[in-house]
Amino acid sequence: MLNSDELRLFLAVMREGNMLAAARRLGVDHSTVARRITSLETALGARLFDRSPRGVTPTPAAFALVAHAERIESELLAAAASVAGRDREIEGIVRLATPEAFASHMVAPHVAALRARHPRLTLELASESRAASLSKREADIAVMLKPPPKGRLVTRKLADYRLGLYAAKDYLEREGLPVARGDLNRHIFVSYIEELAGFPEMIALDQIWPGATIAFRASSSAAQHAAVAAGMGIGVLHVFAAAQDERLVQIMPGQMEVWRSYWLVMHADLQRLPRVRAAVDFLDEVMRAMRDRL
Repeated sequence: MLNSDELRLFLAVMREGNMLAAARRLGVDHSTVARRITSLETALGARLFDRSPRGVTPTPAAFALVAHAERIESELLAAAASVAGRDREIEGIVRLATPEAFASHMVAPHVAALRARHPRLTLELASESRAASLSKREADIAVMLKPPPKGRLVTRKLADYRLGLYAAKDYLEREGLPVARGDLNRHIFVSYIEELAGFPEMIALDQIWPGATIAFRASSSAAQHAAVAAGMGIGVLHVFAAAQDERLVQIMPGQMEVWRSYWLVMHADLQRLPRVRAAVDFLDEVMRAMRDRL
């Protein structure tokens, strides 16, 4: 019989990449992890990790086991949540990974309503420029800019949104308002550091105005917004954020715009957990309320 605690330790080593980090994550001694992994290997009759002074390397047997171990882990979590949910309200921690602008303008302003509805539920919001790894449990739910590769994931489109050209009022008073595409040739722009953009979809300037003269780059959409609002130049900003900023003016609205999509992604084994369902319902409600701004 396989031991569920040993499987939990095995998954921690796979996700963290070494036994020491797995031990820290689970709050146990390194020797305990090593001993329990050896016990699991004995029960399976197969070596799961090749040991060396540099650490451990998963064997083919480990990669074959990981999907089964994750299903067992998820079933145990679902069973505990289902039984506990019969006697008390939704509780626990849900980690949500989203792009920065989505986190700042769509999630954070509304978390008080989620807390009022589920006082024992804690939302952890990770605003990142890269895609979180759901298989490594970096997040329970992710909002991404494109569907992930196929896997044991549940994916659906959450919403479409617009990006447009914006500049500060004082910048336009100084440099003039572009009213035709050719007028953009005499302006400077703000954009992303391309190699630090986690999704190609984050970079829209090349699609709107190829060959733009870029005077400032940042890995953060918030930093770009702040630079544009301060009069640095013209930038491609999220309409749902920039339209609320009285310092900004949209340039050629309806013409110089691109559409993007937000995708909701979660691990298939987590979608039935009450705490995860509560967070997903919250996101759906926010999207319905914010649809006119998108």
